Amino acid sequence: MPESFFILSKDNLEIAIDEVISIAKTYDRFAKVKIISNLVIIQSKTSWEQITKRATFVKISGQILRKMSGLFLDDENFEILKNAKTFVCRIINLSSNQFNISELERAMGDMITKFSKAQVSLENPDITIYLIFTEQENFFGFSKKVKSENRPKKIKKYPHELDWKLTRAMINLIGLKEGETVCDPFCGTGTTLLEAESMGIHAIGLDFDEKMYNISKENLDVNGYKSKIIKADFSQLTKMTDKFDGIVTDLPYGTASKSSENPEELMKKFVSILPKRKKIAIMCKKGFEKKLKFNPIKKYEIYRHKSLTRTILIK
Repeated sequence: MPESFFILSKDNLEIAIDEVISIAKTYDRFAKVKIISNLVIIQSKTSWEQITKRATFVKISGQILRKMSGLFLDDENFEILKNAKTFVCRIINLSSNQFNISELERAMGDMITKFSKAQVSLENPDITIYLIFTEQENFFGFSKKVKSENRPKKIKKYPHELDWKLTRAMINLIGLKEGETVCDPFCGTGTTLLEAESMGIHAIGLDFDEKMYNISKENLDVNGYKSKIIKADFSQLTKMTDKFDGIVTDLPYGTASKSSENPEELMKKFVSILPKRKKIAIMCKKGFEKKLKFNPIKKYEIYRHKSLTRTILIK
């Protein structure tokens, strides 16, 4: 079964690792995973391209051709160059060993040109060949260009809106597939709806505030997305549990909430009506989760600045 590699951003590394694993297991529950620092190796029938397109924090990804006990290349490895006209070699050193990386990349490139018709192109290669060194073992792999999807546009934003990267990660962490539906009961400017739509996931948004309702609708319209937005508060959830597969939301709190009701009591009511057997990802202010009767299977803390740390709860 194919093995893929993913070099992840070290920002929010725990989320980054779990997100990539969750995406792989969403499509292949038998996927096998190995983690070495910020390198994740996944053995799965799901392609590395499919995982990369959905993932938020992947910096480099590709397919592993073989593990190495040392640095060697042979005819089998060069099979990937058969249809490539240009290539470039890159070394990723996650070990404590010291290498002259530029010299090693150059020597590897010279070696490959002797065995293939492909030529080195630093600017726009057809494929990139990687040697990845770790403390445990080394890997030989390659990567091709993955067509990047256009980011959803936002013509209107708001100071307290949910960060798009964390929103996307939350959707992936609860394992929603294309064609399923996510609901954001505090949709605000529509970040959850936009990210879901960009991944082929349907979305429904609720917001009782007319200004937020209109902003969300405008942001969806400019992207040509068809998500449904309902001008109503979260209590509407009880009437539509058969309309969605999961919930992803950022709980309004303090000055971010325009409700006249005490925010803490409001959120307790919200948690009390959450449907059972639904996939749920909630973001809230750190410490607030202790006041809610919500037992997550996973919790992440996101440091924003010295006076604000956010918590993501997955259930």
